[in-house]
Amino acid sequence: MIMMTVREVSRLTGVSVRALQYYDRIGLLRPAQYTDAGYRLYDGKALETLQQIMLFRELEFPLKDIKSIISSPAFDREAALTQQIELLTLKKEHIEKLIALAREIRSGEVESLKFDAFNTEKMEEYAARAKAYWGETPAYREYEEKADGRTEVENRALSGQMMDIFSEFGTVRNGSPASPEAQELVRKLQVFITEHYYNCTEEILGGLGKMYANAGEFRDNIDRCGGEGTAEFVHAAIEIFVGK
Repeated sequence: MIMMTVREVSRLTGVSVRALQYYDRIGLLRPAQYTDAGYRLYDGKALETLQQIMLFRELEFPLKDIKSIISSPAFDREAALTQQIELLTLKKEHIEKLIALAREIRSGEVESLKFDAFNTEKMEEYAARAKAYWGETPAYREYEEKADGRTEVENRALSGQMMDIFSEFGTVRNGSPASPEAQELVRKLQVFITEHYYNCTEEILGGLGKMYANAGEFRDNIDRCGGEGTAEFVHAAIEIFVGK
């Protein structure tokens, strides 16, 4: 596994060393590990998270909101990327209009004063809708309320308990996802999320199942806990559970 120092990450990404150190202090982006001398080391997964943070910053999300969003079990990376692509496309269109206007002015082709190219209303409206998507849902508000006041140690403990449930899934993954044991574990997962994070409806649970099966950090972590194929098994078991 290739590790990068904080300065190497800074040179690669353009994020200042001071910002990376601050991200660590507030729990937004933790290094993969620290050396005996206390130096931060980042692996590929940490860089993927940083990439997501940087894209959210393009949406002008405050760091506090980014931390809540990407640490939430309900975080949908694909949905976030779709929003980010749309916003970047709008920014691209905005810049192209400004370039075209500047060229017209230089060439003397502008017959009257034009200011419509400076209008960012469409971009701002989309950014507001994107923020509302994450920040104004009942599940998100409930998550923030329950997370408020919890320490980093308590958050890690809860994450560990959730991973323990996935480890239990791993013990039955070679059987049928429709088995009573697998279905009881789905119910246990749903109850755990509802108790500690937000009301995990069947609709939300189904979405989580799809997220678990997608390639990425969630799938890797679940398979690490339960063994290869556990994430896909959890997804299949959830599909059966919510389809009843």
